[in-house]
Amino acid sequence: MTRRELVSALGHAGLVPMAPAALQAATGRITRYEIRSVRVPFSERVREAWLASWKNQKRDQTDYVLHFVTLHTDTGLTGIGETKMPRERAEAILRKMAGTSPSDYLLDDSLLGILIAVYDILGKASGKPIAALFAEKPLARIQPVWWSQCFPPAVMASEAKLGASLGYKIHKVKARPWIDAVEQAGAMCDVVPKDYKIWADANSTWETVDKAIDMTEQLARFPNYFGIESPIPRADMDGYRRLKGKLPLKLSEHIDGIDVEQWTREGLLDAWIVGSARMGKTLQRLVGLSKASSKPIWIEHSIDNGIAQVFQAHQAAAWPQIQYCISVTNVLEDDCMKEPFTVRNGYYQIPRKPGLGVSLDEAALDKYRIG
Repeated sequence: MTRRELVSALGHAGLVPMAPAALQAATGRITRYEIRSVRVPFSERVREAWLASWKNQKRDQTDYVLHFVTLHTDTGLTGIGETKMPRERAEAILRKMAGTSPSDYLLDDSLLGILIAVYDILGKASGKPIAALFAEKPLARIQPVWWSQCFPPAVMASEAKLGASLGYKIHKVKARPWIDAVEQAGAMCDVVPKDYKIWADANSTWETVDKAIDMTEQLARFPNYFGIESPIPRADMDGYRRLKGKLPLKLSEHIDGIDVEQWTREGLLDAWIVGSARMGKTLQRLVGLSKASSKPIWIEHSIDNGIAQVFQAHQAAAWPQIQYCISVTNVLEDDCMKEPFTVRNGYYQIPRKPGLGVSLDEAALDKYRIG
């Protein structure tokens, strides 16, 4: 895809009226980068329960290591991003970006979270929020999702009650064999309002079609529950064909490793789960499929820090096909952002400032920094 085609692909506002040469002039060239690594622990209120859950998943992890990126240009503009790739690989990419224009990387999925820093610069150059780079009239607010690992019923209830008190209306929970998902549901639904909606992610652990139907029917008895994610392995396409039309809750699955077009043609899902740092051309293609099939996207890429959380919100504001944004920052000790991610009556207001519209909390970076 040529640069001109990439610029055209951004939509009808912000950068679109600018020819590629003018876009390069506005954004300048990248002169240097910073990459700062931090180690952020789980929040104390869920730490013990989370470690127990991950022990059952054969994972030995007590925190998240995050890499934050800042790009500097010769016009004085800077952009912030993050990355999930190993630091050495990220630095190799960043070194090659020196001397190039941010506009060279529009929609480039290979950059993963570094692409957020590119969009931040492009938004600042155009005087527009990132959402306006992709849509003429982006939404002013979006629906974020509260999130929980597989916790015991009492902890799950406490987390649901906290999420509701902070303004959230949607909650994604992990359902695992070592804790009764029905008991979890009962505990949560006893303490949240009727309009607080929940979906359960089994991560394929229900394994068979019969068990998926049985578990879904049990959870559907709770009016707050509305969706099921990954009840059986996604490689079992025949199993999903057998589930079609059989479940009383919405059925969702990740796009990774499957033929999205085929699943769309057969109408096997009620919603798509998009993760793995889909920030460029891949997500735009999926938005087109979502629009054509009337199946929404529930997006959860790069979910462990505030930069990615706000960027997801910009994406959802630009593309109404993205129904929900998922982040795990609520169960970490800090999201490393200066501005709070405030939710009111189920919605988060998109920042109006040019670019990402938020900034890193330098004090938090100093506190947790490891490199």
